[in-house]
Amino acid sequence: MLKTDLDIAVIGGGAAGFMAAITAKETHPEARVTIFERALKVLAKVEVTGGGRCNVTNSFARITDLKQAYPRGHKLMKRLMSTFNHEDTYRWFEQRGVPLVTQDDECVFPKAQDSHVVMDCLTRQATRLGVTICCRSRLTGLTQMEDGRWQLAFQQGSHRIFQRVIITTGGSPQARGLAYLAELGHTIEPPVPSLFTFNIRDKAFCNLMGTVVDPVVMSIPGSKMRSVGALLVTHWGVSGPATLKLSSYAARFLAEKDYHSPLAISWTGERKRQEVEEELLRLQAQNPRKQIGTLHPFSLPQRLWTYVISKLGLETCKPWAEIGRKTMNRIIETLTNDQYVIAGKGTFRDEFVTCGGVSLSSVHAQTLESKHCPGLFFAGEVLDVDAITGGFNLQAAWTMGVVVGRQ
Repeated sequence: MLKTDLDIAVIGGGAAGFMAAITAKETHPEARVTIFERALKVLAKVEVTGGGRCNVTNSFARITDLKQAYPRGHKLMKRLMSTFNHEDTYRWFEQRGVPLVTQDDECVFPKAQDSHVVMDCLTRQATRLGVTICCRSRLTGLTQMEDGRWQLAFQQGSHRIFQRVIITTGGSPQARGLAYLAELGHTIEPPVPSLFTFNIRDKAFCNLMGTVVDPVVMSIPGSKMRSVGALLVTHWGVSGPATLKLSSYAARFLAEKDYHSPLAISWTGERKRQEVEEELLRLQAQNPRKQIGTLHPFSLPQRLWTYVISKLGLETCKPWAEIGRKTMNRIIETLTNDQYVIAGKGTFRDEFVTCGGVSLSSVHAQTLESKHCPGLFFAGEVLDVDAITGGFNLQAAWTMGVVVGRQ
């Protein structure tokens, strides 16, 4: 096939779609590349990510195993990032006029702190290369013809023929949104939400709304699922990076439990129980006459420390010297293993991420081409790959977009 005969359709005008289209056009300059987006405008999710600042990627400085960032798909991402990783993403945007900065938390944002510079960069590159962008183009049919080409049907009644199709439609909230891919032979992992907050029906606890504790360790008792980071108490329960990370790790588990599960919080971070005990005994020995309510250990917020004391049925005016061994053990247990019940999920307004999608067993790991349908490729969240918050989901989109675009 001559390159001039190569027509490539990209279904979905998000981060993965634009990176795939741009890379495909750079790889095959004579090819015709078209992005089809069902909505009125492209890159809508990029616009809102990172609170409208666009968390482009992450430095990965705190990641020792990709499973920490990608609860699903970490092995695939390790393979693909040998082709295009976070450092490549950093260079790609800077070389195209978008200076980036790395925050103390290792999240990478545009220096302008505005998602529109990222959107403008992507649309500008696509336009410069001659990529066609079609909005209000909802795909209604995908059929492979006898000669291997693809016939695409759209809601307006139009039909188009392409040699290659790249699916970058993002996560589907429900499996029926991926039914057309299942009909082509692909295994679909049932979609469930990821990156959400936890509802906790404890009025006294929720009265702490606005309190931030950093770091805490959150975990699901009886499992290995745990997260470390900042926690924010809200009027409905808990939010913050630690909560969002745990929701990602436990996405399928919590869905199966209908979002009701025990939750354990260590307010002292990753300190061992023995360390906590030694610190409290030292505090007691040095301040025997002081009231327990006036000295909050481990730099805990005063409101939280008062809540812990109240939860244990202690008076804040009680002197440290009168805290006996049994009571001290109860304080230690509450600080290191405070127990709650998740009673439903909230939302995370900056992002909507789905766990599930096209099974990785249905694609070739090196190219992301379908094992069932030659000429059909996948990139982004439509696959069963998702990440914790912090720029990792966008990095997956950039990486997979480049990989399929180079085929």
